[in-house]
Amino acid sequence: MSGFKKFLMRGNLVELAVAVVIGATFSGLVQALVKDLITPLIAAVTGGNEPDFSDYVFTVNGAKFMYGDFVNQLLSFLIIASVVYWLVVLPMSRVVAYFDRNKEATEKKCPECLSDIPMAARRCAFCTAVLSESETPGATGASEASGVTTS
Repeated sequence: MSGFKKFLMRGNLVELAVAVVIGATFSGLVQALVKDLITPLIAAVTGGNEPDFSDYVFTVNGAKFMYGDFVNQLLSFLIIASVVYWLVVLPMSRVVAYFDRNKEATEKKCPECLSDIPMAARRCAFCTAVLSESETPGATGASEASGVTTS
């Protein structure tokens, strides 16, 4: 029983549970926003009629295809996705970019294989190219035109 208790109390499991609860709450918030604000705006723009395609059907050899509900769900998805993008993702990207604007670089590109390597590296961990003095922090001069010597 103590192993099960340890499993339940692990940090990542608790974080996942919190994320699921917040995600479910956020889903309700976004659906309410779309249902109560965005859809009535669409109705106002389209002449007072909310878009409803649920009655659209076609029949082939007696089989009834009710594609209207699919169109309703597709429109709902597109509206929700655009609301989330414009009101959550885009502003959060700007906030993150604002706070990350003054961070110093911790990695550089290897001029030989273009892999990301630490700034203080003297040799690339991927292609083993030896970096010249001009490519390490605090270097005083360039030793080669290409900046890389291989051995």
